Amino acid sequence: MLDVISRDLDFDDLFQFAGVCKNWREFHKTYWKKFLAFQEPLIIQKSSHDKKSFSFISIADRKVYHSKTINQFWHFAYTGCSSGYLILTRDTNSFLLLNPFTRRKKVINTSTFKVNCSYFAYHVLLAFGKGSEEFVFVASCKSSGSLYVYQSRNLGWVTYSTMESPSKVVDFVVLHHTIYVVTDKANIGVLDLNSTNKFFLELKSTPDVTSTSLLRMVSCDGQLLVIHIASQEILNVYKIDFSTMNYIKLETLGDIALFYNSGEHFYALSNPKRWDFESNSLYAINLSSTTCKVCLGDDNELPKYIKHDRFRVPPKENAYLLDWCFRHLHYEVDLSPVV
Repeated sequence: MLDVISRDLDFDDLFQFAGVCKNWREFHKTYWKKFLAFQEPLIIQKSSHDKKSFSFISIADRKVYHSKTINQFWHFAYTGCSSGYLILTRDTNSFLLLNPFTRRKKVINTSTFKVNCSYFAYHVLLAFGKGSEEFVFVASCKSSGSLYVYQSRNLGWVTYSTMESPSKVVDFVVLHHTIYVVTDKANIGVLDLNSTNKFFLELKSTPDVTSTSLLRMVSCDGQLLVIHIASQEILNVYKIDFSTMNYIKLETLGDIALFYNSGEHFYALSNPKRWDFESNSLYAINLSSTTCKVCLGDDNELPKYIKHDRFRVPPKENAYLLDWCFRHLHYEVDLSPVV
């Protein structure tokens, strides 16, 4: 009976659910732990100016979750979602990290930079130290390709500049407690959190890229995948084979689905059929539509790339889709010094 009741509640009600009595509180602990472990992606939706609200859409359950607690931050600029946290900017000198599932909040000051944080934060990543509450926050600057890294253990920022490099970092992910980066030249590097260095892997081969190529990276099922969009319709996916130090071109995604957002970034999910998503498929959302577009591959071919609206202008009315949210992901990195 309690399970049926909890399924019909929004986030705010679920938190209050635990305050009814001791038995309900014990049930809530078990239910919420399972809820946070679900690998099903939720779509983050933001309303236009009339309603001023955030909501989270479950495609599998055909359910929309609301939260008045989150709505008070509607006027903040959205930057991304990482480790279950929404990354928001409220002014020119701070990031707000808000977890709608645990109600935890972090504020990171950026006053040391003489630049609007909402401008340089093109892509963000939040990761925690292994077995620790200490965290690392990474933000990239689209114009320069530099990375800005904040570590809570020393309350400071470090800039990983690419001004002296012929290539710039275009994406970064966590795999096996390590932050990997990919450049616009398809070079793969490792971010050293104890210095300002990036160590690039000596790969035997790289894909042919041009100035119009779009390179992105995802980690999934213990694999590091590089996504190469060669044109408006051609999608190539490579696996980094660490045993041979090669790019291995994939014929299909296998039992993996890709999820694309309006910020030109990707996520990946293994065994997606558990959540009513198809394998070897691409699901795309963007700001100019309230529809999730789907492209399916076949047994011998990758799904095609879904051309998006590069202008990404939000509609003046109703709601628009911001991003995908994977509540189960909790990235962890090794913060110990490299010996």
